[in-house]
Amino acid sequence: MYVDPSIIVTAFLGAAMIFACFTAAALVAKRRSYLYLGGTLASITSFMFITSLMNLFFRSNGMMQLHLYLGLFTFIAYVLFDTQMIVEKVSAGDKDHIWHAVELFIDFVEIFYRLVIILMKNQQNAQRKEDDRRRRR
Repeated sequence: MYVDPSIIVTAFLGAAMIFACFTAAALVAKRRSYLYLGGTLASITSFMFITSLMNLFFRSNGMMQLHLYLGLFTFIAYVLFDTQMIVEKVSAGDKDHIWHAVELFIDFVEIFYRLVIILMKNQQNAQRKEDDRRRRR
């Protein structure tokens, strides 16, 4: 599969900006204000797992789009949650920096992955529209 290199750069920069902004928001927010998201995010993740299993059989494009965008927003919220969770763990004495970095890295990779797919789909749709426009002439 060919991927335009500009998509990778754009997705990386977008994921980095999203990650930096939401991490900063979690750090300047009142302590423990985003920890309530844990249960909701776990429920959404379970829903996404079930819908992805269903989509193996039904092959619905709408279900895939829902999974893609819902996953993007879920992992953005996970950046908020995980950042505040790490702050609380460190204040409680848990100094496992490597595992904390892995948690945030997983969030970053998931955001990057979904942004790449979204940008590729947008480029394919724009290319199809351009091809249709050329055929009509």
